[in-house]
Amino acid sequence: MRRDVFQAIADPTRREIIHLLARRPLNLNTVAEHFDISRPAVSKHIRILTECGLVVIKQQGRERHCMADLGRLKDVADWAEQYRVFWTKKLDALDAFLSKEQKPAKHRK
Repeated sequence: MRRDVFQAIADPTRREIIHLLARRPLNLNTVAEHFDISRPAVSKHIRILTECGLVVIKQQGRERHCMADLGRLKDVADWAEQYRVFWTKKLDALDAFLSKEQKPAKHRK
């Protein structure tokens, strides 16, 4: 099952895992050492991140190394961008309105 990238970033533990792996690849045990949850719970988070395409696991001998693949975060950035444009327009309009309203008040004094 391919999960949605939005599901991955919805969880704070998964966001922290992404943050860790964005710096450098780590093996599963090293990732688990950063959290106060069980290793199986960390493995479940890693599996979800892998299903979302945000983490790639490479087998190196007996160890599995996790690497961030942040290309899928572009989906999130594109989605958020539409709202940034929307709110920028709304706030610019509010600024223009308030500036216009303040000018007559200054002249009355």
